[in-house]
Formats: sequence, C-alpha cells, structure tokens
Amino acid sequence: MQLIKSKNLSVSLAAAACALLNVGAQAEEAPADEWKFDTAILYYGETDRVQLAEGVFNANKDFGDQRIFNGKIAIDTLTGASASGAVAQQEAQTFTRPSGNGQYVVNPEETPLDDTFQDTRVQLSAQWTQPLWENMTGSTGVHLSKEYDYLSLGVNGSLARDFNQKNTTVSAGVSYQYDSIDPVGEAPVGLTSMVVDTGQFADETLFDAAFDATRTTDSKDKNTVDLLLGVTQVINRRMLMQFNYSYSVADGYLTDPYKLLSVVNSEGITQDILHENRPDKRTKQSFYWQTKYASDYGIADVSYRYATDDWDIDSHTFDSRFRVQLTDNSYLQPHFRYYQQSAADFYQPFLVEGTLLPSVASADYRLGEMTAYTIGLKYGQMLDNGKEWAVRLEYYQQSPKNAGFDEPGALQGLDLYPSIDAVIAQVSYSF
Repeated sequence: MQLIKSKNLSVSLAAAACALLNVGAQAEEAPADEWKFDTAILYYGETDRVQLAEGVFNANKDFGDQRIFNGKIAIDTLTGASASGAVAQQEAQTFTRPSGNGQYVVNPEETPLDDTFQDTRVQLSAQWTQPLWENMTGSTGVHLSKEYDYLSLGVNGSLARDFNQKNTTVSAGVSYQYDSIDPVGEAPVGLTSMVVDTGQFADETLFDAAFDATRTTDSKDKNTVDLLLGVTQVINRRMLMQFNYSYSVADGYLTDPYKLLSVVNSEGITQDILHENRPDKRTKQSFYWQTKYASDYGIADVSYRYATDDWDIDSHTFDSRFRVQLTDNSYLQPHFRYYQQSAADFYQPFLVEGTLLPSVASADYRLGEMTAYTIGLKYGQMLDNGKEWAVRLEYYQQSPKNAGFDEPGALQGLDLYPSIDAVIAQVSYSF
C-alpha cells in the first residue's frame, strides 16, 4: 500500500489550501463558539482481493474572526489478498511469506496473491487557519499516520492573498513528510532471489541463514517535500474556477518490500523470483483545473489533472459530479471519474533469463500502463439545525494494459494483466 501512503503529503497540503480558500464558507456554516462534526463509514472491496473498512471523524470550530481549527481522526483496516507482482504459470507455484515463516501455494493459471495481507492504520491530523492581516490568510497543520510497519509524520503551511474585491485568491503552500518503514521480515535486498524451501535445506537453521542473507537491517525511511501554487477566480455569480500547480520531490526508500518479479526462460516458465528494486528518488509535477457552476437545476463540479514524473509515468484524471436538488432538503449527485496512466520506465511484468539484469525493476501493476473509471451515485438529505446525512455507492474498475512487452511461450495463454473490480459504499452524517 505504499503508493497510497505516499499521497498523505499531497492530501495534507491540499487540505491546507482548501482551508485557506474556504474560510468564509466555513465561518458561515459553523458560527463562532459552535463545533461542527462530520462522520463517515466507508467500505471498499475488490473482488477476491483487498477489503477496506474505514471510519472517519472530523471536527471543525470557528473561534471567531475566522480563526478556524480543524481536527480529523481516521481508522481503517485492510484485509484480503494483494498481487505480489509475480506472473501466473501453467503449474502451481510456491512462495515464501514476507516474514520468512511459512509458505503459500498459488494454483495453476492464477495470479500470485498473498492472502495474509492485513493491516490497521490510525491517522490523525490538525489544521489551524486564521487571517494574518488585511486580505491575507495563513494556515498550518500537522499529520500523523501509524500502522504495523509504517510511520508517517508531516507538517504543512500555506498563505492566501485576496485581490479584486475578494474575487481572486492566490495561494502558496509547502509541506514536509517523513516516513519510516519497518517491513515484516526486514527489507529485502533489491533484486535478490526469494528463498523458497523446496527440500534443499537440511534443517530450519540453514533456511533462516539463507533467508537472512537476502535481508538488510539498515533503517528504511524517506523524505517528501511538496510545493503548491494556486489561483481561484470568481468568474461570475454562478461560476468559480481554480488552477493549481504542484511540485513534489521524494527521496529515500521508495521500493515496496513485499513486491516480487518473475524471471522466465524463452518458453515463459519461471526460473527465479526476485525482490523488486525501485529508484531512490522521484520528482513529480501536476497541473490541476477545476470549475464549479451553479445552474437553475443544480451544481456541476468538473476537474482535470495532468501529472508527470521522472519515472516516465504520465497520467490524466477527469472527474465530474452534478448535484441535483430534488427537494428543498434533499439532493442526488451522480459521479463519474476516468483515469489513464503510462508505465514507469523501469516497469517490467517479468524478466527474461539470460538478459542483463537491470539496476531497478518492478512488476507492480500500479506502475504499469492502465485505465480506470469510477461511476456512482450519492443521495443526501438536510435535517433540522444544519444536520445532514448521505449515502454513496460506486463501482470502480481498473484495467492494466500490456505496455508493449512480448510474452514468450506459455505466458501467451495466461492473463498477465487481470482487471480489478471494486465496490465503494459510504454512509456519512454531519451535525
């Protein structure tokens, strides 16, 4: 789940920017000396893979003069099976668990999944926003996320300046995040062979020695710095538009310690299983545009994001929502999101025996070429005293693609790029 964790920094910085750009609206929703609470329970379930359940509690208070505090706690649990990166085979395959304790067998023609994948994560964040002087607002925040093998600490700060009778807002923000990784069974040495006991070890001590030889005891951490520049413009009484540019640099341990890479011969038969190895630095840039338009029938929210990095991953994200007011106190909101990305320059679904071993390589499908879409519907109802409840149901499909790799021998008859289907359900209540 390391790619998910890497988003924490961008999320915290975006939260700071949103706090800056919505101070007025928040102040109107929650009068001074009153707390406003938002709660939600989310379920995300992939077919035969990862299942996630998350609870979120968010508290917001205006202490007067637009001095606003926001605090959030989220607890989520993940269980199920996660694709290891190894390719399917015509015969059953045996893999060693990340801890080195025990093995598991993958049936013929099935994508290798480790069904012991599980974790519990607790996330805490706090944000303070206030005017600094006329037309200038500042925001600062902290973030903490802890799970069994991962600790993330972050800080962020932003400034926003209003112009043109508050119809134009320019914002700038910076965020820093420190992550400490402590993988189960210690971090493997990149591109070393997985040690599997197929009867060649006379006793457990010899297996443990061979397993330990593929591990590194060095501490694993990474540092990430995000910069954000934004402009929000009121176009007219019905339309609001926003443009953001972000620049991010991550440095340190960026490898996923649980991902594998198959080495096959010219007939497509696996000869070895390696631990992946990624570059130790990543620079990303993104350009974001969003428009909100209030018509007589509802509110349209459309956005587009283009992102690129020095791993050669280019992505396009189109997201749209249209909130239709059904009655004075209820609404319906359809949602559609489309995502497309290219493959990283070191992504390889498998390696071929006899070719030069690269210095970095990964078969993680999340780094490969793919398209994905989300379609869903949300229903909400306003209650007395500003309370609101809502329910959301969505369907998500992710479709990995072959980025031009020839499949030797037996691999041609196997599904090396299986699609992923998931259901997302959420219930929320604000009071």
